[in-house]
Amino acid sequence: MKKVSFHTLGCKLNFSESSTLARHFVDGGYERTSSAAESDIIVVNTCSVTDHADKKCRNLIRRLHRLNPSALIAVTGCYAQLKSEEIAGIEGVGLVVGNNGKGSLFELTERLASHRGTTEIHTCAASELTSFFASFSTGDRTRSFLKVQDGCDYRCSYCTIPLARGASRNIDIDSLVGEAQAIASSGCREIVLTGVNIGDFGRTTGERFIDLLRRLDAVKGIERYRISSIEPNLLSDDVIEFTSCSPKFMPHFHIPLQSGCDKILALMRRRYNTSMFRNKIEKIRRHVPDAFIGIDVIVGFPGETDDDFAQTYSFLDSLHPSFLHVFPYSERADTDAIHMTGKVSPEDKERRAARLGELSIRLHRNFAERFVGQKAVMLVEGTRKGGLMFGYTANYLRCEIPYEKGMIGKLIEITVEEIGDDGTVVKARR
Repeated sequence: MKKVSFHTLGCKLNFSESSTLARHFVDGGYERTSSAAESDIIVVNTCSVTDHADKKCRNLIRRLHRLNPSALIAVTGCYAQLKSEEIAGIEGVGLVVGNNGKGSLFELTERLASHRGTTEIHTCAASELTSFFASFSTGDRTRSFLKVQDGCDYRCSYCTIPLARGASRNIDIDSLVGEAQAIASSGCREIVLTGVNIGDFGRTTGERFIDLLRRLDAVKGIERYRISSIEPNLLSDDVIEFTSCSPKFMPHFHIPLQSGCDKILALMRRRYNTSMFRNKIEKIRRHVPDAFIGIDVIVGFPGETDDDFAQTYSFLDSLHPSFLHVFPYSERADTDAIHMTGKVSPEDKERRAARLGELSIRLHRNFAERFVGQKAVMLVEGTRKGGLMFGYTANYLRCEIPYEKGMIGKLIEITVEEIGDDGTVVKARR
């Protein structure tokens, strides 16, 4: 039996798509393996959110080719969409497929495998990125990533995602409910809703994101939902209020801020200011007081002075979020920001990122300490390390308990005992 391996970089959306692509290969007679050295086909699903992500993709492809020179390497994803010729020039690559052709990857690979020659490229212009590759992840007894939306109509000055993913689009609610039911039938207990700009759901079907949440809430067998990153201007009051009332939708929000300085937000062409963002956080706290709130931040954007960064630091410190995802600004071709003046040095970016990293550790520890001595429900994962197993509470505290195989995939009651040394893991007992 021929073998295929998958190597995925980037976001949860990529992982949901890789899982669905893997099912195409298995249905076509392949055995999926984790070993690239044993594979006849190696699929690399790429990310291109930063220059560092591009570099990781290139290095991974080269390493896989050295490991297995005879394998056909097929590359897809955002980096493949944006830089197809660059990838085609890497030794070992036989096929490059952009995001529009992802759903045909198996057929393209099968045809090419029988008569290998020059590298084939299957991409299209951003304006032609119109297909929707429906996908969800399987194979994890704990959690599934369900793709509900793709593309983005926003034109933030630093971002290439609209070029890599195309315009905002989605399939209808009935179809997504059917996929959630399929996930439930596999025994998975939790679904994470993923997409590029999920709050913009309904752009192509005339439906609303809140209506999707209500329909998913009624799916039997799924006990937990999480909403992945959602733009603050699209996090509506009815979504917050619904989450506060639903026992299935977890008290967990991931909201991109990017800067706590209104001047920089305007340069980024974000669709909100710090006042609106603060109002959203306060609304969450009124309705869901124990919610985990993660925030994305970019440091070192062109024009960001030390004073601008100080505003961001002070703003974040005053909001008391649970965690910060910090990214140094990365120049991307074909964006307006690359032409802006006021470039920030790599050293200043690193220094600012480190300061926010320290702030994040303190904020997360403060959040977790509120729950020491309290009971919580934890969904147990299969990860085992040093005789311990891990899982997450409803409000996204990562807990560790002594390993017990029979607990994997179960919701169990635990008591939070203490915060680990690094502040990110909570020690608990049953």
